[in-house]
Amino acid sequence: MKKYIILVLSIVLLQSYTSSAQAKKPTIMIVPSDVWCNQNGYMQRYNNQGAIVSIPDYKRAFQENAEVLQVISQINGMMADRGFPLKNMESAIKTLEANAAEDNMRTSKETGAAVNESPIDALKKVAKADVIMQLTWTVNKTGPKKSITFNLQGLDAYTDKQVATATGTGAPSFSAETPVLLSEAVISHIDNFTASLQTHFDDMFENGREIIVRIQKWDDWDGDLEKEYGDEELGTIIEDWMAENTLKGRFSTTDMTEDMALFEQVRIPLLNEKGRAIDARKFVKKLSKMLKKEPYMIPNKLVMKGLGRATIILGSK
Repeated sequence: MKKYIILVLSIVLLQSYTSSAQAKKPTIMIVPSDVWCNQNGYMQRYNNQGAIVSIPDYKRAFQENAEVLQVISQINGMMADRGFPLKNMESAIKTLEANAAEDNMRTSKETGAAVNESPIDALKKVAKADVIMQLTWTVNKTGPKKSITFNLQGLDAYTDKQVATATGTGAPSFSAETPVLLSEAVISHIDNFTASLQTHFDDMFENGREIIVRIQKWDDWDGDLEKEYGDEELGTIIEDWMAENTLKGRFSTTDMTEDMALFEQVRIPLLNEKGRAIDARKFVKKLSKMLKKEPYMIPNKLVMKGLGRATIILGSK
């Protein structure tokens, strides 16, 4: 009987541990890095008010370079074998194209300005991944032999902070294809890489996801952050709201003037009380709604940049 009880307890504990580990795995999307896209001619360039801006052309890279799909699939498989859920970049690009068609027809109500967003920010919004893995690889040739030098960077999709890295060069080979060479080069580094990713995600699960919140005002609004409601200035009211709604009250007031406020290292829960994921938009929308109600009655516009940077512009939509 004693052995039976111990066996049952062991099974329950194992199931609990397994379920917990699976629930806390970060979702990941792998993309070719800007460096790789630039080196291989997959960049778009345009004039942005006199400045030439270069952005990666992911769609053309996938359509024209079979190696991209093979290499990313190889890394996808290695990550999946270690229990990390992956977002498919090709599928995200197709969704992105559909969204772009809508954005091309959408303009600002007041100024007629078009939607302006970087391709990686747009991809992040579509994929809703926790971590973006940027992959750079170079084929080295020495006579008839080939080897691969690679660089993997794990970037927090909300803050762009590097949370894991792996780099190295694989053994040379006479006949192996690039995806195989890459797999052989990465294999000795992948476990340390995934361990760093998991440590970062465990910290987010316990202490909250990090975002940035900015408060601004339209020039023609007759109020500001020093306007008083009751006995408190608006800036202080917003600061108090942040203290009450962030996870464990964690945030930093980086700047506060009569016209703007900047809150960094804002920690928000990964999940709400119903177990649904929370992103910066859902979190800051609560503040936006509060400011629209009594006693403030401040019309405002919520603007997102990527997944983790939210701006509320006070005064109108």
